[in-house]
Amino acid sequence: MINTDEEPFQLLESRVLDLLELANKLSNENRALRSEQKKWSIERSELTKKNELAKAKLEKLLTRLKGMR
Repeated sequence: MINTDEEPFQLLESRVLDLLELANKLSNENRALRSEQKKWSIERSELTKKNELAKAKLEKLLTRLKGMR
């Protein structure tokens, strides 16, 4: 039988343990999201570079075509 004096402390302990579990879960989720964000940021940077290169090649080609007139 639980002593009524101990009951609030057990409830508090249970809530603290639940909060610790939630904090760990959120920390892991945050770590995963930051990793994914970094991956997307790198991919975006690479795509931007490729886009700039394609734009430069296209501008060079257009300049050559205009010179053929």
